[in-house]
Amino acid sequence: MELYNSIIEKVDGLLGSSTPRRYAYDPHKTWEDVGGNQLVMMKEAAYELGGDSKPAVNYACVTSGDYVQEDEILVYGRDLKEIAGSVPFARIAIIKVRNLAGENEEDTEPLFRAIQDIDFVKYHVYPKGYMIRSSSDSFREQVRVSKEAVRKGITFEQVGNSYISQFKKNPDVIAVKLIFVTVDDADYAEMKKDAKKVRDITKTLSKILEGMATDCHSCSLKEICDEVEGLKELHFGKEKKEFKG
Repeated sequence: MELYNSIIEKVDGLLGSSTPRRYAYDPHKTWEDVGGNQLVMMKEAAYELGGDSKPAVNYACVTSGDYVQEDEILVYGRDLKEIAGSVPFARIAIIKVRNLAGENEEDTEPLFRAIQDIDFVKYHVYPKGYMIRSSSDSFREQVRVSKEAVRKGITFEQVGNSYISQFKKNPDVIAVKLIFVTVDDADYAEMKKDAKKVRDITKTLSKILEGMATDCHSCSLKEICDEVEGLKELHFGKEKKEFKG
């Protein structure tokens, strides 16, 4: 079920006018991971990605389509060692997974569990000197980068390899395209809307799994079901299956 494809198809048009730098995934080129939450004090910081009230967006989309051919990292704009002050920031992951529906297209649980596991990765990457602050409510991912990390040559390629390495621990993941954006002319406002839509789709999947009501007119998720092809079919397919016992 390709619930996120309409969002994936928009991504390229939101990333600004610059030509990206591309890096193939190399698990041997990861940045040092400290294994847990860290604190980078302001006096230790070189700058913040998304600091000074600049945009800072993060979302991940899964697909079994052909949008991702290989593991790669794309950098639109300045790299970490080239930044001198606060810049806007986005990190977008497009993740190709095996077909999780199998023979039963009405079974939402494998897909939902895989999405949860994949989303959880962002809470398990701790690059040294790269303090991540996320907000699921505002879809922000703000990063404070330490002077020491910049001095030692931290790059998005290395941080991206760290993320992809974590994603690929999941046996359902086939390939990952990880996009970092720091340009001024990217459409961060539209990215934020898409991040919300990703969240709403996943929330709807959760509700379907729990057994949401079939009265569409009284449902708070009607708008997202109407907009995203396949959600309503999943919902009523599950209800039909449960009715039959």
